[in-house]
Amino acid sequence: MFRLYLKTIVILSSLFGLTASAAPIDILSPNGKLKVTVYHDKVVSYVISFDGKDLLRQNDLTLTTTKGTLGHNARLISFTSTVVHETKQPVVPLKFSRVEAKYRKALLKFKGNYSIEFRVMDNAVAYRFITKLGKVININDESFNLQSIVPMTAHLQPTDKFRTSYETRYIHQQLSASTDGKMATLPALLTCDGDNDMQILVSETGIFNYPKMFLKRNGVGGFSSSFPKYPLKWDEESDRAMNVVNEADYIAHTSGTRTFPWRYLVLGTSKDIAEQTIPVQLSEPCLLHDTDWIKPGKVSWEWWCGATPYGKDVNFKAGCNTATYKYFIDFASHFGLEYILLDEGWAQSTRDPFLPNDQLDLAEVIRYGKEKGVGVILWLSWLTVEHHFDLFKRYHDWGVAGVKVDFMDHSHQWMVNFYQRVVEEAAKNKLVVDFHGAYSPAGLEYKYPNLLSYEGVVGMEMMSRCTPDNTVYYPFIRNTAGAMDYTPGAMINMQPEVYRSARPNSAAIGTRCYNMALYVIFESGVQMLADNPTNYYKNEECTHFITSVPVTWDETRVLEARAGEYLIIARRKGNHWFIGGFCNGKEKIRQFRVKLNFLQSDFNYHLTSFCDGPNADYQAMDYQVNEQNVTSNTELTINMVRNGGWTAAIECR
Repeated sequence: MFRLYLKTIVILSSLFGLTASAAPIDILSPNGKLKVTVYHDKVVSYVISFDGKDLLRQNDLTLTTTKGTLGHNARLISFTSTVVHETKQPVVPLKFSRVEAKYRKALLKFKGNYSIEFRVMDNAVAYRFITKLGKVININDESFNLQSIVPMTAHLQPTDKFRTSYETRYIHQQLSASTDGKMATLPALLTCDGDNDMQILVSETGIFNYPKMFLKRNGVGGFSSSFPKYPLKWDEESDRAMNVVNEADYIAHTSGTRTFPWRYLVLGTSKDIAEQTIPVQLSEPCLLHDTDWIKPGKVSWEWWCGATPYGKDVNFKAGCNTATYKYFIDFASHFGLEYILLDEGWAQSTRDPFLPNDQLDLAEVIRYGKEKGVGVILWLSWLTVEHHFDLFKRYHDWGVAGVKVDFMDHSHQWMVNFYQRVVEEAAKNKLVVDFHGAYSPAGLEYKYPNLLSYEGVVGMEMMSRCTPDNTVYYPFIRNTAGAMDYTPGAMINMQPEVYRSARPNSAAIGTRCYNMALYVIFESGVQMLADNPTNYYKNEECTHFITSVPVTWDETRVLEARAGEYLIIARRKGNHWFIGGFCNGKEKIRQFRVKLNFLQSDFNYHLTSFCDGPNADYQAMDYQVNEQNVTSNTELTINMVRNGGWTAAIECR
């Protein structure tokens, strides 16, 4: 939902003036710093200039349909331009409770019943096709080409094929490198070589009834788009895996009268990229009339620790059973967590979503959770969901709070539509949804805000594959697209050279403060506490801190940032602020001076901080707690060791 604040006069060019000259069209951002020049003589293409410097050249865009190739041999009919200022208020605000959007909207209408809409913001460019081609068409292909003028390094999540869980580490390559046969998922980040800190984020949103886009090297110093074909036939390989055995020759079968997905580029410094809100600005309105029941929050998760609490207060055999889940509920209730998650193992068979295992009285666990104010979320394979779509109604009747749906591993049109069918049906039955084995957010979460998070990340459950050197890129790439279920919260922390980990004694790379800071840094409508309740009880002052960190925010300020190296971010909920910082392992120690001038000048505050201890560069669990009174005039010194972190709560007094 949003309110329209301002519109300027529309500029309309005549049919004959435009088509006679086919002159390029300049579209300026509201502040005039970002310029998009659109060419429309043979193939529609654009050049992007920022602050007077050309960055991206002749980037072709076409849409190949059964009615012809749109954008090829284009004949422009009209061009309109208007400046729009609007405010959006997301139901689940991950950065800001109010997002201001100011942009120049340009609509290029072409012969052949189609248009291309550009939105040019001060720091971003977005475009999409709009068609009026009748009831049903096939989309055979869409071209998105990216050609750099200046040398750039690409930071990419690679994949050999369209079937992927989006759980690969980033690679870093020169954009000018020749093709290596690999594709890359979105979002992707480009950094300008030789520039102090100039970044270009490449992403998409508004993916409805359409496949996700991949990038592939074009062999001439840039990228082209690639899309999975529509699956005509597929076989079930297991309880959670689909193998496509026959594909159509098209990527989408869809209405001929519609808007197509947004392709967008964000330009600016690392701070700008980490703070951007373009997915919200381009979002579709919420389709749910009642959203009061949607409850973002924290979740106690039993999978990472093998569902094995232990100690003097554990007088039962631990596992996926009634006693263990009640223990998790007690833990969640004690620290004010909203949910517990019953992951794989709660059911007798992964193919049957209605039959708990012999050791679990699910009805009793749900009842006990309600008594304690803790909701129960159930894990499911996506194939089980597909075969039992009546489970949403059944779960609602049981009192289940939500579902975690896993292992989709595809992003063709059919699977994209599966995501929407799931959240629609879940919303009808007032269930929240968390997608794992999933692609990155693409706009569905704004139409259906009961969709609280997606995975699509090398998170903490990946053990040794999850390193700070990779993770520090997430605020600048993956998390920019939207909610990211990284599953943080490790209380056993190690530096990489001494790392050892195996369930049930799971550990994470990075210092204790690094792992605590993730709760402030990462954005997700559900935020896991992945470790064992036993470990959280043993580290109670850390647990009290991380459980006090909200999952939704009113305001976000990036204080220090360098993509892939470090980030310090401040977030506000009401009158309280939290700060989180982390860094990679490149330097032995990093020091920052951070001003608290974002605090209200007429208020006094109390700051409690957790910082890396003097031995944290080797013994990663070493940390110190400090307290001090602060004001808006205070300047903090923040030190972080390699793979380290720093985090704080600032309470208004």
